[in-house]
Amino acid sequence: MPEPAPDLDRFTSRRSTVYAPNGVVATSQPLAAQAGVEILSTGGNAFDAAVAAAAALNVVEPTSTGLGGDVFACYRTADGEVGAMRSCGGAPAEATRDTVRKAVAAEENVAADDVTMPETGAHTVTVPGTARGWEATLDRFGAKSLADVLQPAIHYATAGYPVTEVVAAQWQHGEDLFESDHARDAYLFDGAAPTVGQTVTLPKLGRTLERVADEGADVIYEGDIAAAIADEVQANGGFLTTDDLAAFEPEFVDPVSTTYKGVEVYELPPNNQGLIALEALNVADEVDAGDHPFGSAESVHRFAEAMKVAFHDGHRYITDPDYEEIPPLASREWAAKRAAEIGTEANHDVTFGVPDAHAEDADTVLCCVADAAGNVVSFINSRFAGFGSGLVAGDTGIALQNRGASFSLDADHPNRLEPGKRPFHTLIPGLLEFGSDDWAAFGVMGGYMQPQGHVQVVSNIVDYDLPAQAALDAPRWRYREDGTLAVEDRLAGSIGAKLAQKGHDVRVLPAAMFGGAQFARWDDGTLSGATEPRKDGQVAGY
Repeated sequence: MPEPAPDLDRFTSRRSTVYAPNGVVATSQPLAAQAGVEILSTGGNAFDAAVAAAAALNVVEPTSTGLGGDVFACYRTADGEVGAMRSCGGAPAEATRDTVRKAVAAEENVAADDVTMPETGAHTVTVPGTARGWEATLDRFGAKSLADVLQPAIHYATAGYPVTEVVAAQWQHGEDLFESDHARDAYLFDGAAPTVGQTVTLPKLGRTLERVADEGADVIYEGDIAAAIADEVQANGGFLTTDDLAAFEPEFVDPVSTTYKGVEVYELPPNNQGLIALEALNVADEVDAGDHPFGSAESVHRFAEAMKVAFHDGHRYITDPDYEEIPPLASREWAAKRAAEIGTEANHDVTFGVPDAHAEDADTVLCCVADAAGNVVSFINSRFAGFGSGLVAGDTGIALQNRGASFSLDADHPNRLEPGKRPFHTLIPGLLEFGSDDWAAFGVMGGYMQPQGHVQVVSNIVDYDLPAQAALDAPRWRYREDGTLAVEDRLAGSIGAKLAQKGHDVRVLPAAMFGGAQFARWDDGTLSGATEPRKDGQVAGY
């Protein structure tokens, strides 16, 4: 599990949905939201603002995102194009199951047959997609240059900023994770994580961001920075090379979707887990989950049971589509068959999760942006689990992701490790089409919480007509790999006993374990936004 967050119940602020005339930016750190608004107010559009906010999050929330990770988007443009971008790299060309098994066995002094994918370290590093993903977004849709939108991030990295409460708690993870001087010099201060309100600078990361601004994204994938990344991985036993980095390109793909009670829900296709959210919504619709009273045991039971079968299917089949054919998990026909397995009692014969994937409680960042022209974008940057692999590339300040931990070394598993293959990704930016002139970008961060959060936010708005901020504030539940049904304390007190009577193994978890949602909407020119109360963030508008 992640490091404990501050007691969120101490923060009793009530918030309403934010409205603004020209643009809204919703994300998990106030300075990043302001960075997006700064770009909007100086002539940028929603795509420019999304990249600016994401880049700022690399600095002001570096515990969850960075240049050493990946980036994804789901969007609707002002001229009506609906699409998605996936900028995530694959395993190194030399990283076969055999080579990784032997290397890990030698490092851990165990038999090769006993080896599973490690959670951190050099073998978990996949090719980072962030920098080229930012650049591709701006080249295709932006009104400003990459240099323009990186300025707020560069400013905070070099001039400094005070660390917020949730981020300070997450930063403590680095004290145990970081072992090398490269990592500890870049992200620790006298060997320790910063405290709440402490002003910090990240000069090494700032210099790298300046080079990206001056030279473009290729500076990460070719030349001395690429060499520093490859050298760091190889020095720690991994197989990543500069050729792996240079060969990487982002891709624009068609999203997958389903209709839930008249609202079209768009998600990223495989290798992301968007199909899980869509299948769960379809199954929930089949069993009339949203027809029961809001927050009732009957409603939560049916939605949770729908999630169980969707997780089971998605984690069995979803992988890099270039390597495996994936069945039509988002089809109504599939949902009808799976819904037949749901009854009045909890089903305990359901397992999910990629073996040893370490993905259940991963965390990341999301920004959602809408502008007056009608551009709406959900934009995710991630390093997977906190600071990622624990490796920081030389003096670049680039902390490298550990997304490769999601691979399986089981030769029969669809998500098995193969050279060049992209791992199963939990990350799913989402879109909602309420009508032809009414669109929202949304998402809920947090590993396997993501599709569960999508289902709950969609239901809160569509089934129960909650305002956007209320839909994000509402108490949540989540089904877990160990078979328990975790609930927030606010929910447990009202329906926990009733869920237990239905056979659920109910467990109360802290609010910080239930994801980080963001929401931005363009409704025929009216702009609104909402943000996650379990994070440090805000909605900024102008």
